[in-house]
Amino acid sequence: MAVGIFDSGLGGLTILDAVQARLPDQDFIYLADSANAPYGVRSADDIYDLTVAATQRLFDAGCDLVVLACNTASAAALRRMQEGWVPADKRVLGVFVPLIEALTEREWGDNSPPREVAVNHVALFATPATVATRAFQRELAFRAIGVDVEAQACGGVVDAIEDGDMILAEALVRSHVGALKRKMPKPQAAILGCTHYPLMKDTFQDALGADVAVFSQADLVAESLADYLVRHPDKVGNGEAAFLTTGDPKRVSMRATQFLRRQITFTAA
Repeated sequence: MAVGIFDSGLGGLTILDAVQARLPDQDFIYLADSANAPYGVRSADDIYDLTVAATQRLFDAGCDLVVLACNTASAAALRRMQEGWVPADKRVLGVFVPLIEALTEREWGDNSPPREVAVNHVALFATPATVATRAFQRELAFRAIGVDVEAQACGGVVDAIEDGDMILAEALVRSHVGALKRKMPKPQAAILGCTHYPLMKDTFQDALGADVAVFSQADLVAESLADYLVRHPDKVGNGEAAFLTTGDPKRVSMRATQFLRRQITFTAA
């Protein structure tokens, strides 16, 4: 049984790379909604409609479980989808919760009341749409108290990465970190709240300083998915992967190959 991995573009490939390394026998179908990317500047209703359409495409391809490897979709659409759209025999998971559980040092599935944690000052770097939802703060409040979160909307970074312009991406990251530090001079931890941002993790770390713990999602989501699949062994496959895009397959394949530094071939969704 294939697991669906969805992102508006190529950022979710950082998640796919990690889950393939952690779960080499699992089948995956990756869907990039490249024709409509980026989601980070769209309205909540647009993001919901596009995410539902993409998730349905993965259900139609045979996936019973879909991971929204897109923070914007997870923040703006997941809760609404789970409350009123996801069929009873399907499952849709997001990428926020594993990150928050790592930050708050709570076990996967720990539903105990919120409590004080070691980190009190947290910087969140995300797309404008993700920041606008305040979904990270909402999910964090379920698990921790007394944590001050300063969010920085990182306009332009996703576009630069998708275009392969890493010089511009680095300059934008440093600018956004500078803006954040003017609001929160001494963050103890930083959350990279977009699946594109792990590619810039070294730049974020350098700009923030070595004493700031930087959390990104790929390995954490891989562990959470592995935990889920251990409890649902019927979903294990043969280690195959397919790649779909709503954009130009040739162009997206070229960018994806540069992105992961291995050959990736997309076909039309």
